[in-house]
Amino acid sequence: MESSKVAGVSVFRPRTGGWFTGAAALVAAGGLVSVVATDGVAGLLRAWPLVGVAYGGWWLFWYPAVVVAEDAVTVRNPLATISVPWSALIDVDTKYALKLVTPSGAFTAWAAPAPGVWGTHAGKPEHVTNLPSTSYGPGGSIRPGDLKNTDSGYAAYLVRSRWQDLVESGAVDVDSPARAHRSWNVASIAGAVVLVAGAVAAGAGS
Repeated sequence: MESSKVAGVSVFRPRTGGWFTGAAALVAAGGLVSVVATDGVAGLLRAWPLVGVAYGGWWLFWYPAVVVAEDAVTVRNPLATISVPWSALIDVDTKYALKLVTPSGAFTAWAAPAPGVWGTHAGKPEHVTNLPSTSYGPGGSIRPGDLKNTDSGYAAYLVRSRWQDLVESGAVDVDSPARAHRSWNVASIAGAVVLVAGAVAAGAGS
């Protein structure tokens, strides 16, 4: 997991996101060098698919994030961004991925999937202790997705910790709940559409 914190804002991305993004960029860069070496600079006009590989790596693996701030927790997925004010949050679930539950619906984070078998078995005692109180079920049990060494677990830890601090300090007005807000990522979707169209045109013209 990777988390950065600036001015009280924590931004979570899965560790593999950087690896996959870097791999996609290397594949695209290598392909572009090969195209130029074979066909010259003019060959770049047909290199839309390679640019699409780099863009896809960024869009699917680096752009998605969970942003924990003082006023809200924001889930940034490839297609849409959802801002959940703290007063709208009623539960944090990790069965399949980090899921924020609100009165108007539940929102799943692309950046924080629950672990597979390997991630579960890699858990250690320190990954299940000193978690926010809402992490624990009956008898102090937790789900595999709550383990702090997993993507869903660490993102949930960040969300629950900030939520608990705000509730205990009285900063969350539970009597006046706000609503979650979803907005479509128009710019990034448009970029993907342009690259797909360019790749199709390049293939038709070859």
